Amino acid sequence: MTDPLFSADDDANTPLEADEREGLIPSYITLRRELNGAEQANIAAALKWLSSRRRDVLDEAFLRLLHKRMFGQVWRWAGAYRRRARNIGVEAWRIPMDVAQAIDDARYQVAHTVFEPDEIAVRFSHRLVSIHPFPNGNGRFSRLMGDLLARQLGRPAFTWGRTGLVDAGATRRAYVEALRAADDHAIAALLEFARS
Repeated sequence: MTDPLFSADDDANTPLEADEREGLIPSYITLRRELNGAEQANIAAALKWLSSRRRDVLDEAFLRLLHKRMFGQVWRWAGAYRRRARNIGVEAWRIPMDVAQAIDDARYQVAHTVFEPDEIAVRFSHRLVSIHPFPNGNGRFSRLMGDLLARQLGRPAFTWGRTGLVDAGATRRAYVEALRAADDHAIAALLEFARS
């Protein structure tokens, strides 16, 4: 059985438009597993880059730069906000405003200790994935942003279900269920998942 690169039945990734698919940089990639491997290697390079820098996580330019660092060796559009509607996320024209508002809200929550540090970081991660600012990679990006904000607030990075669940499909389903609950303003399941 073949492993098509852009299969329609792959619910683990946001479907890309034709022009977004044309943004693929490595010409050798023809299979989904090759794409996943290239993205993972790019993310590993981004993590190495992050380890040598001090940064203010709550900065719009940093958010875009981080996404570019995570995916820029694989996708030409990495770090650029999406310009097309999706079945998830806000309207494309709202992305800059909503990202700015998410950053401002998180800054306020930190400055006024509105929530515990873990909750501030998880809420920020959830806001980012809800906005869905980029054509793809939003889940991985928003979880890393949550980790970085947690560390900035003196907490360890989250596990995001890696310790409690072994099956990747079960982990993803638990994450999506927790996100849906958070969409309805019930953050407890996502907080628990982040530390499980």
